[in-house]
Amino acid sequence: MAETPRKRDLPLILVGLLVALFGLAYVAGGAWLASLGGSGYYLIAGLGLLLSGALLIAARRAGVALYALVFLGTVLWTLWEAGTHIWGWIPRMDVIIGLAVLVALVAPRVRDGFGRGASYGVAGLLVVAVAVGFGLIFVPFGSTHPNPVPGPDSAALGTDVGQDQAADDPARGDWPAYGGGHSAQRYAALDQINRDNVTQLKRAWTYRTGDLLDERWGAETTPLKVGDDVFLCTSRNIVISLDAASGAENWRYDPRVSKDAIPYTAACRGVTYYQVPADRAGAQDDNAGRSADNDDGADDDAVPGDNRPAPTEVAEQVAANDDTEVAADTCQARIFSGTLDGRILALDADTGKPCTGFGANGEVDIKKNMGDTPPGYVSINSAPVIVRDTVVTGHQVLDGQRRDAPSGVIKAFDAVTGELKWAWDAGRPDRSEPLTGDATYTRGSPNMWTTAVGDNRLGLVYLPMGNSAADYWSTPRSDAENEWGTSLVAIDVTTGKPVWHFQVAHKDVWDYDLGSQPTLLDFPTDDGPVPALLLPTKQGEVYVFNRRTGEPLVDIEERPVPQGGAEPEQRSATQPFSNYHTLKQPDLTEQDMWGMTPFDQMYCRIQYRQADYRGMYTPPNADRPWIEFTGYNGGSDWGSVALDPNRGVMIANYNITPNYNRLVPREKADEYGWVPREEMQGRDHGGAEGQGDPQAGTPYAIDVNAGWRVKWTGLLCKQPPYGGIRAVDVKTGDTLWDRPFGTARANGPWGIRSGLPFTIGTPNNGGAVVTAGGLIFIAAATDDLIRAIDIDTGETVWQDVLPAGGQANPLVYEADGRQYLMIVATGHHFMETPSGDYVITYALPEE
Repeated sequence: MAETPRKRDLPLILVGLLVALFGLAYVAGGAWLASLGGSGYYLIAGLGLLLSGALLIAARRAGVALYALVFLGTVLWTLWEAGTHIWGWIPRMDVIIGLAVLVALVAPRVRDGFGRGASYGVAGLLVVAVAVGFGLIFVPFGSTHPNPVPGPDSAALGTDVGQDQAADDPARGDWPAYGGGHSAQRYAALDQINRDNVTQLKRAWTYRTGDLLDERWGAETTPLKVGDDVFLCTSRNIVISLDAASGAENWRYDPRVSKDAIPYTAACRGVTYYQVPADRAGAQDDNAGRSADNDDGADDDAVPGDNRPAPTEVAEQVAANDDTEVAADTCQARIFSGTLDGRILALDADTGKPCTGFGANGEVDIKKNMGDTPPGYVSINSAPVIVRDTVVTGHQVLDGQRRDAPSGVIKAFDAVTGELKWAWDAGRPDRSEPLTGDATYTRGSPNMWTTAVGDNRLGLVYLPMGNSAADYWSTPRSDAENEWGTSLVAIDVTTGKPVWHFQVAHKDVWDYDLGSQPTLLDFPTDDGPVPALLLPTKQGEVYVFNRRTGEPLVDIEERPVPQGGAEPEQRSATQPFSNYHTLKQPDLTEQDMWGMTPFDQMYCRIQYRQADYRGMYTPPNADRPWIEFTGYNGGSDWGSVALDPNRGVMIANYNITPNYNRLVPREKADEYGWVPREEMQGRDHGGAEGQGDPQAGTPYAIDVNAGWRVKWTGLLCKQPPYGGIRAVDVKTGDTLWDRPFGTARANGPWGIRSGLPFTIGTPNNGGAVVTAGGLIFIAAATDDLIRAIDIDTGETVWQDVLPAGGQANPLVYEADGRQYLMIVATGHHFMETPSGDYVITYALPEE
């Protein structure tokens, strides 16, 4: 008897088609990946899905069985590749488990179908598995605690850097330097706020600066607190004094910096406090009354001081070129601030008025003898350092534009008169006398954009240097540039001559410039404490030197690194690695690639296989893309580290993000219209550094995919975490605890803020402060939170949502017997956190 034709089953056909379509996508991407030497799973699984879908459309029982086989194989493959890493399961299993639910629901509809109870039970179990998996992502993953944290009074790492200035030995409750004091340990000896009461912390007052930007925002500011006052600068270098207890504005000074002067980011990380010595109090009189000698144009639409609500009445604003009479014998206490257009300002700390005895009407222009300096090319975005009455400043030279960019020369001025004392240029390192007339400092030489540190007792200033202009091409560099670039340089502040230096990357073509401010400490050795300097790097290496001599206090090895690339004759056979401590992560593998689904994960796997990657220091390649890991954002960047000198514990937050780079031939860059900024006629509105930079004067432009993001979703190709925070025993270099840092609440695909508070470990910029209360305060991550972390456990014990991104180092101080936590929340365009102009303080409720 003939078999009765089976009626077409629409649900079964639709599920079969869906399985087959996904299988086709698996086959296409999997075949491409396999042809590049990648995983064969996707191709095999895709063929299984194609056949399973066809069999389901035909209502064959084998379709369900084959899908079950693919599902089981995927589970085993996921366990093999990702282990128990919950983030690794998501792209490998989400599509497969979703389809499995549908297949289970239609399983009773095939010929000789499966029982409804069993099929629906399997579908229910799969849904429960999905729910459990979703719940697991809220459980912090990847935290380790291999060693106990030393208790209070376990160490004595405080160090003698002199007694010349308030920042040498900060008064209890003050924060008189960018790093807390001249040793830059970022430690507050205050315990009013502690682990027992931190949950009661509330906002005490909020101040709005009024300096808001809609592009290139990211002030990165850490204020100072001296006596009763707080001093800070805004994105465009408005300097403000506030009452430390109430937030009432004392004064503000607007130097009228044009928007055209903003380099990559409108950053003003901090200002510098200085007290004129009694024996020099009259020296400034001889220099008073000189007319201003600054031809930089003022911004016609400079932000006024009162266009944003503040908690108190706004004080009278002092502006550049104000006709107000200023007495030369004032300015015994001074605030020094650098500007984005290359000036050093000296302001009276009491009134905010220019110190007319300093330079020309209270300012000096560092751009002299630099030659052509288009707007934005020479910008001071870090606080100057003062050693033995000498103001030492570096500056940012706009990256990626020209090989013949302005010089990175370091300049030193008399802190009382503004006289240029010396100028040290890494392109002419054996000379320090200032140039005169039409002479020009070495074009394109290495610069110092970050914050230096100084020792008044030794008379040394320590310069964390960057590399030469044209970050990713080294052939035109001189021997001197190759020797001194990307180095820590100790300079005798009296002569301007180097005393010692150490290079952290030889012939740097990875933009591994030194971003972190060094930390000074007495390092414990078997022979007793040694005045030392601790240096974190973007590569993740942490070095310790005798700061008198430059001798490494823990061994440093030169290890072989990958060779070849576009300039094989230029690459160093070895690079330095510290045997003390490293934040560096294991090399990337194809298995580390990630995505929301197997399809964007396949895309990232294919990109991985197409690129040149042989570990740290894979050289730039002109024939294909190359992977840089860690990327130029660290490791450790400008937020640096914090040190508890009484416990002997270092706190380091760090990034775990790669860059996906390509050298672009000059003719192709010309087709793209990649030209230096001054030729763009207003077309440049920001973006990731290196994203289509012309590198004019070299054979290649550079295109950096910072963080290595998928262009359709904006998610990173590497699986989480993307950032962490770690406690390290300073004496041994051992990790005490380590954890991912940052939640996904403000992150998601296509720029959607997910609102989900699970710990994913986000990129982070900005550092921490440690207190005697056993707490670490830090913002930095892209989730717009400020946190208190228990130093013993690494656990978050308090947090608050900021109104803008907290990409800045916080500070802790005391005023009128009350302890305060302060953070400047301005957001950051590179970190894609919201823009703001907030100065926010927290304190315990008043009794």
